[in-house]
Amino acid sequence: MLFSFFYLSKNNKCLFVKDKSMNIKKMLNFDVPMPEFELLETEKGTPSFFGEFHDAKPRRTEKTDEKVPSSLEKVEARLKKEFHTDINTDVIVRPFMIGRTWQAIAVFINGMTDNKSVNEFILRDSMQNIHTPEALEQEAVLDFCIKSVFTFGEAEIESKWSKIKKGMLDGKTAVFIEGQASVIIMDTRGYERRTITAPQNEKVVRGPHEGFTENLRTNITQLRRIIRTDDFICEFRNSGGDNALTVAIAYREGVANVSLIEEIKRRLAQIDTRMVIAEGMLEQLTEKKSLSVFPQVLSTERPDRVASCLMQGHVAILLEGSPFANIMPTTLFSLMTSSEDAYLRRPQGSVVRMIRFIGAAISVVTPGIILALATYHQGFLSTEMLATLITSRVMVFAPMGLEMIFLLLVFQLIREAGLRVAGGISQAVGIIGGLILGQAAVSANLVSSVVLIIVALTGLGNFCIPDYSTQIGAVYIRLALVMAAWVGGLLGLTSMLMIIVADMARTKSFGIPFLSPFAPKTSSKHPMILRGKLTMHQRAADYVNTQEE
Repeated sequence: MLFSFFYLSKNNKCLFVKDKSMNIKKMLNFDVPMPEFELLETEKGTPSFFGEFHDAKPRRTEKTDEKVPSSLEKVEARLKKEFHTDINTDVIVRPFMIGRTWQAIAVFINGMTDNKSVNEFILRDSMQNIHTPEALEQEAVLDFCIKSVFTFGEAEIESKWSKIKKGMLDGKTAVFIEGQASVIIMDTRGYERRTITAPQNEKVVRGPHEGFTENLRTNITQLRRIIRTDDFICEFRNSGGDNALTVAIAYREGVANVSLIEEIKRRLAQIDTRMVIAEGMLEQLTEKKSLSVFPQVLSTERPDRVASCLMQGHVAILLEGSPFANIMPTTLFSLMTSSEDAYLRRPQGSVVRMIRFIGAAISVVTPGIILALATYHQGFLSTEMLATLITSRVMVFAPMGLEMIFLLLVFQLIREAGLRVAGGISQAVGIIGGLILGQAAVSANLVSSVVLIIVALTGLGNFCIPDYSTQIGAVYIRLALVMAAWVGGLLGLTSMLMIIVADMARTKSFGIPFLSPFAPKTSSKHPMILRGKLTMHQRAADYVNTQEE
């Protein structure tokens, strides 16, 4: 025993006497500080259920109106303080003389810039004997250097320190000249980038085989190669994160709706977060219904599809470092179409699109219908089908609804595992999960063969949906319909379908109804399920409400 216990009835107190043979405090090190590093909780505020802090301290904001010091000594001191040049050895501060007259320093980040451009077009050109005007005013030095010294196509004069820092972090070179309160910034970006390859998720048989890359300039160039009009606009701005990535808003001036453009800019301007890395984060930060299972923007990695939407009056958002583009507004029929539909002839395109919609309908509705018929409405089934269903479930212990939900979740597990593992192993995962695991489950009487076939057919139909986010949204709808059919049969299934359709009808993507052009009805010339005739038309899609209407 570690303690001896005594009870004093007079004072009604319990008294614990520590055994002298063991010292608990010393044994457990209650008062002894631990030698290891320990990160203590210091945040203030009460987190919500999902972990967000609503009462946290306001984020630090930088002053954007600070000017550039005119002394190079002060500039170097400030660069050393803010860029930590004594630690960050890749921040290069190179002093030199311009025309043997003005002292200057070139500041750039090694690896982000093209060293050959810095050496040949900045340092070598400026160190030569340059004929400078005798009566050159101090304010005209920078203008003279741009016109007569530096042989760069993209050079500008900047006086705000925040924009100068952003330019250097983006791979540009800043040239500070003694006595000047402004800086010359030249585009010397030359970091490594991935070459243009075929899209990984939106492959087509007929059509371009070029996809976006992680370089924003390359992506915009691909769009300009397709849209060769003078009204094509690309506006650049900060993404709103502390990492200060660049966002490009692409649209056609005079075609895209002005209200749509202003709404997109307003939502982007409200972003103030720690980081923005991919376009998927921009989508979540700008959407209105965060719990909706339906995507409110169209995400694509194909430049031809983005160009087609821009020509119709849509707006696209591209982010530096992301090989995808967000197109808004979007509708259900836009999410169910592929860029290849327009490249095929009308009969072939109509067949492909019909198969896609039929496969999506089978994927969403079939498990719930089969479960409702087998559970509540056996009279709708033929004798042979009912006998087959009963025979397959003779030794299965679980209810059919639970069995259906279990197999649907297992299918998603197999699919997710196949996506995340290495390329060669993913095929093996699909074979093991689909064949061996399914056959073993039927042999062990865990599931019935009929339900396994239905789930396999559901999975094939789900792959007919071209958009990945819509595929994930179909999983929620499918499970909701299965649960409704398990509880209420066809009545529950129909009621849940009406709720889902009503939610789709009230959903809007940047002001455009999600079921356009059917609800509300617009004067669309082409059917949305069958591929319409490709004619020489001049009007954009009616539901976008372009300025041309």
